[in-house]
Amino acid sequence: MYRVTVLYDEEPQADSYAEHVELCKQVPNGVFRHGRVTGSPMGEPKHAFYAEWEFADKAAFDAAVRSDAFMATGKDAYKRGFPQPTVEFVELS
Repeated sequence: MYRVTVLYDEEPQADSYAEHVELCKQVPNGVFRHGRVTGSPMGEPKHAFYAEWEFADKAAFDAAVRSDAFMATGKDAYKRGFPQPTVEFVELS
């Protein structure tokens, strides 16, 4: 299983993010999730908001991250002025 994780230090504006989610759901082969970060084991959490796509296998992940839909999500987030996130690709074992 593979994931793309997106971590925001600040929560994006809710109404604009709700529109952005509809675009994120168009990325092929995956499941999109998002939500607030509510805490951490010690002290305040570093991030305020979390989003992810989950893919069943490497082929699905590769196709998705190369898709026009995936590229469009980054462009849309930038145009909307969302906080600059940390984006990482994760392989689950």
